[in-house]
Amino acid sequence: MATILSLHGKGLKLDTREDIEPYLRDVDPTKLEEICFGGNTIGVEASQALAEFLQKATSLKVADFADIFTGRLITEIPQALSAICDALIDKMSLVEIDLSDNAFGGRSVDPMVPFLTKNRSFQVLKLNNNGLGPAGGSIIADALRRSAELSKEEGKQSNLRTVICGRNRLENGSAPTWAAAFAAHGNLVEVRMPQNGIRMEGITALARGLAKNANVEYIDLQDNAFAQAGAKAFADALPSWPKLHTLNLSDCFLSEGGEVPSTLKVLATGSNPLLRTLQLQNNNLEGNTAALLADVIGTHLKAVELLEFQWNEADEDDEGIQTVADSLKARGGQFILMDEEEEEVKEEGEIVEEAKAEEAAEPTEEPCEVDQATNALADLLGKVTID
Repeated sequence: MATILSLHGKGLKLDTREDIEPYLRDVDPTKLEEICFGGNTIGVEASQALAEFLQKATSLKVADFADIFTGRLITEIPQALSAICDALIDKMSLVEIDLSDNAFGGRSVDPMVPFLTKNRSFQVLKLNNNGLGPAGGSIIADALRRSAELSKEEGKQSNLRTVICGRNRLENGSAPTWAAAFAAHGNLVEVRMPQNGIRMEGITALARGLAKNANVEYIDLQDNAFAQAGAKAFADALPSWPKLHTLNLSDCFLSEGGEVPSTLKVLATGSNPLLRTLQLQNNNLEGNTAALLADVIGTHLKAVELLEFQWNEADEDDEGIQTVADSLKARGGQFILMDEEEEEVKEEGEIVEEAKAEEAAEPTEEPCEVDQATNALADLLGKVTID
């Protein structure tokens, strides 16, 4: 039976060898397939003890070391990270490594380079929210590029399939290096790089690099700025991904001045027939874009099951919007035009309006007998005059 060692989310502060050894003592490292230390904080000495344990692991598949340096000094992190990464270099069984939510910054990425370059077995790399910046991002990307080149020199194909590197302030400065890395690997299936401050020049470079990966199925570039040039470059790359099923371009400034983005014009030609999820929130899209989607939602976009369209400029009563919504509903899909809070506000507003309408429509009740007598007496008094 596979062995999993998980201390996930326990909030442990492991400073010394003595702190960590009780958690390793009863585990056979030769049978270990998955280790998860996320949500704890590990010091240098404890990391070195963990590295000695990992060196004996011969079947390790998943290494989850996300969020393991909270509260650690910038002088501690490189030493601890180096110990852990060096212990993983020779793990040919390794499939996934997660180092997300560790505040490396650009100053602390060098310890990862030997692992990223020499271990060419892992398929999934997760580096989300590490504060890499353009310089740190370039170092990581260049190590990945070098890894792909070494694989080719050995007559082998790259094993890398998934790269997740969001919320890292990669910006345009690192985009060409990432593009070169993506192009060198060539077998990527999933790439997620949201919220990185990448602008049109960087998006153009990434699109061209990703276009060299014909097996791409999932792309997430949310909250980067495409503008017209980036949207055009991305549109040119779309036909390169016939297996694409998920595309997240929300908050990407796809449209300027209300024009239909070139990216969507290409999608409307059936460039990606397997597309199931299309996320287009907050892109200044207007009724003409909704009309285009309505025209092809039943043909070239017939596989789409989820379309997110919140915070655009098209009115909810627009004919194109209604057509898209009806088409998706008919095939069991979902069209999202408002987020949950907006829907709740709208529903509450509708309830209030309905209550007012019902109140106005209610017939006036007949006055009771006492009220009738009072009214009659008031009428009589109203006729009395005093001379």
